[in-house]
Parts: sequence; structure tokens; C-alpha cells
Amino acid sequence: MSARKITVVGAGHVGEACAQRLAEKELCEEVVLIDILEGIPQGKALDQWESAPVEGFDTRVTGANDYGPAEDSDLFIVTAGIARKPGMSRDDLLRTNAGIVRSVSAEIARVAPEAVVIVVSNPLDVMAWVAKETTGFPRERVIGMAGVLDTARFRSFIALELDVSVEDIQAMVLGGHGDTMVPLVSCTSVSGIPVSRLIPPERLAAIVERTRNGGAEIVAHLKTGSAYYAPSAAAVQMAEAIVRNKRRILPAAACLEGEYGQEGVYLGVPCKLGAGGLMEVLELELSESEAEALARSAEHVRQVMARL
Repeated sequence: MSARKITVVGAGHVGEACAQRLAEKELCEEVVLIDILEGIPQGKALDQWESAPVEGFDTRVTGANDYGPAEDSDLFIVTAGIARKPGMSRDDLLRTNAGIVRSVSAEIARVAPEAVVIVVSNPLDVMAWVAKETTGFPRERVIGMAGVLDTARFRSFIALELDVSVEDIQAMVLGGHGDTMVPLVSCTSVSGIPVSRLIPPERLAAIVERTRNGGAEIVAHLKTGSAYYAPSAAAVQMAEAIVRNKRRILPAAACLEGEYGQEGVYLGVPCKLGAGGLMEVLELELSESEAEALARSAEHVRQVMARL
């Protein structure tokens, strides 16, 4: 089971990595890579298609500077926008990226009014809201990619700490994609063993803090860009769940309609993803401290929304 066409908007590092992963997994018959820079999406798409005989995939990859080739796409992954530089927070990107995401969303609604949209552009939660408002799509079809990435970082750091396989670590990171994210230690286990039995509290707190700063840590190393391997892998995992109707429970940014006591705000929560996008928001019973942290995270997202 796969889609006919998936379009990636933005041919920067995240977008190009998404396109390559989509093609290699053969999640669709055609991947379209769109960017405003002439020649960039065309060159990268051609390069990727020329890797097909080596990697063994038949998904066609094409590049374009307009939305004509994206017409009737089943799904869009929106990565367009400026990336963070050292010292910048995700929120510093707000106005520039809001303008870009508005423009992209209007085009998506025009050429593919039935599509599902996965938003990757930062500040993530607010950009997902901008995309939903601009497209007029229901919340089921506009989802933000953050929780899968944040959870992957959390899992990777726990694997390093315990020297075990990442495959054996189950975890869930909720909340806004930023400093207020909420790693649920109570829901984190290693092959079913609660992580709190394996890692002392002070080390666990340090891992939680490193997870919150996961993106900034990479930006500090790179200096001229931000993360793209893990973000693209996370976005494509969500795309796979949707186009293959896998009904996976993944943490994603969804527009809440009363769940967790929140209304009209995008926040990372456990989501069932399958055909048509968001199938269900799962409402977990949180501890008092977790619920307070999630409410603080929602309030931060609202403050950023208010600045627009």
C-alpha cells in the first residue's frame, strides 16, 4: 500500500533528505521536490533519481519551482523556511517562517484540496496552526512533526546511557517543540522495564534536559545550519504511518479540541496516525507534575501564537 504522489516543499537539507527517504521506502509512485530557488530542486531530484538503480527503488523523483507538478498529491511534507543559527531559539524564526508557511499552505489548498499536510517548519506548533488556518483543512489533515523527533532524541540518549539497543526503548515526549517539551518518564521503559529502575533520578533529569536542548546542541556544532537527518526520518515515519494506514501511535503535534484541557492550540500528544491523517488523539492520565508541565507548554505556544 502506498500513495500515488507525495510532495516535499523546501529543498534544503531536511527537504532533500525527506525526498530521498520517501523514494527509498517506495512510499509513493512519485516524489515532487519544490523550492523557489531555480535549478536546486531539479538538480537534487535528478541526483536522487540517478541513485535509484543502486538503491533499488522505482519511485520517480522530480523537482520544480511551481506547484503544477504537485497537483492532486496525497500528502505534503512542509520543510520550507529559514533554519536556526547559533543563539537563536525556534521562536526567533516566527515572522519570516509564518509568511513562508502561509504562502505554501495557500498553494497546497489550491492544487491538492484533499491532501494531508505534515508540517516540519519551525516554530513547529505555531506553523502547524498557520497551515491549518490558511488551508482551511480539518485538524485530521494538518499535523506537526515534533514528538517523533523529540522522542527519538530521548530514546537515543537513553540507549547511550545504558549501552543497549535503541529498539528496546519505548518512550513518549509530549508538549510544544522547544524548551517546554515534556518527556514522560512515567511512560518510558526498556523492554518493559521502567527506566526509573535502571537510571538514577539525577542522570535521568540530565537526559531530559539534553533532550530539550537536542536541536540547539546540533546547531551549536554545525554553526551554519540545523539538524536534518533525524527530523527527516521522523517526518517520513509519520508519512509511512499515514499512506500505509498503519494506525501507529506516535507523538505528533495535533490541534486540540478539549483534550488535555486545551482548545485551539497545537501541542504534541499521542496520536493514532493512519489513512486520512490523524485518526484519534489518545488522552493519557498524567501525573500532577506532567499535567502542569503540559499546561505550561501549551501556554508558551499560545504566547507565540499571540505574537502573530
